[in-house]
Parts: sequence; structure tokens; C-alpha cells
Amino acid sequence: MKTTYAIVTGASSGMGVEFARQLAQKGYNLFIISNEEAIHDRARELQALYPALTIVGEVMDLAQQDSAQRVFDYTHAHHMEIEVLINNAGVYHDRDILDDSEAFTSLILNLHMYTPAMLCYLYGKEMRERRKGYILNVCSVTSKIAAQRLGTYGSTKAFLNNFTRSLHIELKPYGVYVTNVSPGAVDTGLYSIKPWLTRLGKCLGIIVSPQTLVRRGLRALFHGRSKVTVPAVFWHFLTTVILLIPTCVLRLIRRLGWF
Repeated sequence: MKTTYAIVTGASSGMGVEFARQLAQKGYNLFIISNEEAIHDRARELQALYPALTIVGEVMDLAQQDSAQRVFDYTHAHHMEIEVLINNAGVYHDRDILDDSEAFTSLILNLHMYTPAMLCYLYGKEMRERRKGYILNVCSVTSKIAAQRLGTYGSTKAFLNNFTRSLHIELKPYGVYVTNVSPGAVDTGLYSIKPWLTRLGKCLGIIVSPQTLVRRGLRALFHGRSKVTVPAVFWHFLTTVILLIPTCVLRLIRRLGWF
């Protein structure tokens, strides 16, 4: 059993709760965070499964400018030494940029960029000093896609993608591993598609379960890899094809109402 903690943001459901579960299996005490009250239920469930560990769940809004500092201050006040940081919290979004409210635009920019970057900054300094630590940032295959309705979501993930690669290069000589996991489609109920299409996507390897995504992401993290895309082959192919589409064709697709 370890005496150090892992932080998992967005851990009340989906990939976040699976990250928490698999880290608990590895013996890490947990500090799990969400903006949903259900985080307390997840903490109690995990505590029942792993009674030898310390599992702390807190409701926190990570979409504010001071969110990372509040998380950092909380862990220091409670004497938690953070060895693993999983920046998972986020919102999926495909909508025209100017159709969003100012409040939502501020939320997604803070949640996908500012807060994870500042958490990396604050905990990365401590990990570098200890010469040990692990940071995993959940990015997205859409970070390579500059297209209509993905302007905000894809662009924020592109920032996190580039930021993670830079931090990986800076910190690996100090024994701190930083990894970008870029999911394609994950069966978390996030997408409004029919169940039979989900089953077909899983059979074809286009959609993966949260368990698979998290297992591959953590394996990449603890082996010091800079990046892993899950699932890989289909999404590498698709994003490459999309990158080759001229802007004029994307405008035509929009005009025809195909996307």
C-alpha cells in the first residue's frame, strides 16, 4: 500500500471514476474531484472496495480561475503528497462558437486549458523537486481537427496536447512522467447515438470501453510514454483524412448541412 495520493478530476462518472478505480487497484490513496454531488457516492463506493486506502471526494468547480490553487491548497492543508495527477475533467461540445454563451465559453476555456495547466504547474514543481511523479492529461483526437462546430472544443484540446508534449520533454529528465491520452470515441454515454451503433462501433474497434481506455492510458503513463491514442488505427486514419480536406470543401459540407 502506498502513502502517496493520486488526484483524479471529473471522477464522478465515466472515465474519471474508472481512473480512480484502477489507481486504487494499484494501491494509491485517492483525492477525487467533481462539480457533482455524486462524487461523495463514488468515494464511499471506492472506500468500501478498498478499506485499507484513504479515499477523499470533494465537490469543486474546476472552471474558475482560482480552481487549481484551491485544489493545491486543500491537499497541502490535509497533508496529501500527490504522486499522480489525472487531469480528466471536461465537457464534450460540438456547436458553433458564436452560438455559445459567454459564460459557457469562459467555462470550457478554464476547464480544458487554464485549470489543468495550472495544476500541472503547481504539482509539477513538487514532483520535479522529489524527482518522481506522474501526470496524465486527457486530450482528444479532435485536437487535430480544425472544423466547424469543433472550434472551441478541439482548440482547447489542441492547447492541452501541445502543453503536455512540452511538459513531457521538460520533466522526464527529473523522473517525472507526463502523458497525453487522446481518446477517440469512448462508451461513456456521452454521445447521442443509438445503442446498436455503439455496439457496432465497439465490435469494429472504433469505440472502446472506459476500462480499456483507462488501462491503456495508465500503462502509457507508468511506462513514460509521451502520448497514446485510443483506439489508435481508425482515429489516426480519420484525423489524417480530415486534415487533407480543403477549407472550401468544409464550407460546402456546412452549406449542405452534412455537419
